[in-house]
Amino acid sequence: MNTLCKRTISGAVYLIVLVGCILLGKFSFLAVMLLFCGVMLHEFMKMTMGDEYKVSQTLTIITGISYFSLLWAVRAFPQITAEFVYLAIIPLMAVMINSLYVKDKGDFGKFANVYTALFYIAIPMSINIFLVMDKFGEYSGWLLICFFIIIWCSDIGAYIFGMAFGQKIGGKLFPSISPKKSWVGFWGGFALAIIASVVMYFTGLWQYAGLEEFTLGHAVALAGLMDVAGVYGDLFESQWKRHYEVKDSGNIIPGHGGLLDRLDSTIFAVPIGVLYLSLFKYITTL
Repeated sequence: MNTLCKRTISGAVYLIVLVGCILLGKFSFLAVMLLFCGVMLHEFMKMTMGDEYKVSQTLTIITGISYFSLLWAVRAFPQITAEFVYLAIIPLMAVMINSLYVKDKGDFGKFANVYTALFYIAIPMSINIFLVMDKFGEYSGWLLICFFIIIWCSDIGAYIFGMAFGQKIGGKLFPSISPKKSWVGFWGGFALAIIASVVMYFTGLWQYAGLEEFTLGHAVALAGLMDVAGVYGDLFESQWKRHYEVKDSGNIIPGHGGLLDRLDSTIFAVPIGVLYLSLFKYITTL
């Protein structure tokens, strides 16, 4: 019961902070996303590199939050040209130059985790910016909230159906990486994600979020694609944790683990969702 209470309270605080900052405005969105991005980069490098190469780890976090901040600034203030984002290459080059001074050249391969962290976390997290701001700098957090609703419903459906039926019927989804995940849980999450998107369509939430011409077919297709992408995001992080023999990426959220554990699905699902909306001209990313 103590564990359940801890998970419930910490989960509620996490949701309140995240949703509140997204809806409050572009500056609170920036603040919470920089915090999340920095923490996740730290968790990933802590898991893969331990306490080694602290300078390189710090420079990597600076690079990640610099890229996010610069892309946010270009989107938030249209008078700033896109070339401004190129400044993010300065801390990135510092990371590369710093690797030249590694004393043990046989350990050089560990620096691959530095670059993986940027491509795996910083760049996908930055794509969130295109959901909350248009090319004129107008801000609304509702579309990103709609995305999170799909991802959360997918997780809830997978957990409920997986716990209730997954151990009794059907096979394992990916036993070599995540033994507890089942096909029943996958389909449960898939169904609940689509139901959530359909409900948002009929209640007008998609339209309120700025997708005035959004059709029911697109609502179903988007949710389905995001669900599948989110499952792969979860499995991808599980593979890293299994390789490095850790249970959680961190302990920042009591009872839940690290931020990377909570947002592993988002890292894959949001970019796929943005790509889908961009292809059908519902949003612009340029």
